[in-house]
Amino acid sequence: MPEPAVPFPISRAELDWRLGRLRAALDATSPEWRLAAVMQPVNLYYLTGTMPNGLLLLPRDAEPVLFARRAYSRAVEESAFPDIRPMRSFRDAAAALGSVPETIHIEREAIPVAHLERFAKYFPAREFAGLERAIGAARAVKSPLELDLMTRCGDIHRRAFEETLPRLLRYGMSEAELGTELLAAMLADGHDGVCRIAMFGGELFLGSICFGENSLVTNPFDGPDGVRGFGPGVPVFGSRERRLRPGDLVFVDCGCCVAGYHTDKSIVFSCGEPAPEVRSAHARCLAVQNAAAALLKPGVLASAVYEATVGQLDDEFRKHFMGYADQNVRFLGHGIGLHIDELPVLAKGFDVPLEEHMTIALEPKKGLAGIGLVGTENTYVVTSEGGRSLTGGETELPVVHPA
Repeated sequence: MPEPAVPFPISRAELDWRLGRLRAALDATSPEWRLAAVMQPVNLYYLTGTMPNGLLLLPRDAEPVLFARRAYSRAVEESAFPDIRPMRSFRDAAAALGSVPETIHIEREAIPVAHLERFAKYFPAREFAGLERAIGAARAVKSPLELDLMTRCGDIHRRAFEETLPRLLRYGMSEAELGTELLAAMLADGHDGVCRIAMFGGELFLGSICFGENSLVTNPFDGPDGVRGFGPGVPVFGSRERRLRPGDLVFVDCGCCVAGYHTDKSIVFSCGEPAPEVRSAHARCLAVQNAAAALLKPGVLASAVYEATVGQLDDEFRKHFMGYADQNVRFLGHGIGLHIDELPVLAKGFDVPLEEHMTIALEPKKGLAGIGLVGTENTYVVTSEGGRSLTGGETELPVVHPA
């Protein structure tokens, strides 16, 4: 088995850098902010190096305090955060804080109403403002440690998709069987097995494993992929009924995770020689990816990457581009890190400049009626030379001949 990806604790200097980024983002987005209260577990991990059931209070004019309900002893053991205190309820945190400001910034999109009501009982602010924009901006730029973890993750991803996956394919196997064997190989190579989605209600079990037309089946996930999955109650992973046949396209879109950090990658294989229209559409998607990757430089607007690539496509190709039927999405790529879906978003109107060491998944894909989804996805780091891929990437549609 691979060695653990990261020793704990995450250094105090790293945590100070992350907290400094959040403070700077709050200063930029909400100049009058007085107090941020962080409760979402992934955000707690980012800022403190541990993931308790608890609360981080970040006052503007005082040092932050992490209150851990469960499990305090573990938080102390694995975190270099300087001030960790036990709490039985929000009452203990409120007593330590003292006066409550009129406005508290919280993760409005992540905290259930009932949990907010319990918090507000002891923190009776007049307004609960959103924290997502600031913490999203803070997390968007990755530190050397984070980039190292994502690089390891990308190496696992590349090996799994470009080397292992084609060897697993055999006619008669189901989508679920392929997904099970792929997951086992990824776990053995160091994948943590978790794929976290920030989107409300989002669920992901490894990803989408699709043969032929199943990659066109619409689903509630906010992405261009279709997937039938296990059925109406579990529309994820792959079908137990759909089996691989000669002439099928094999579409796989999965996340990979190392120490909580993700990469995202999609690949398409043709079982036998593809029709010219399939090869051509796939090649155009690869060209869009490469053109967008070349623009992933500091200072370039996220919206400009979208307009310079998707905006230049002809109307005919844009039909069923980035999805099929009502599966269409209006972006080309997304930030990625502790969640699969992070900032920035490469989309029209997202006029935010890219910064060095942002990490972005590009995923140009197109649906072909009766055939399936073609295209690609890889995870890139923003550099002064353009996007650097962490997950490899094919140069043409791979053709396989399963047994």
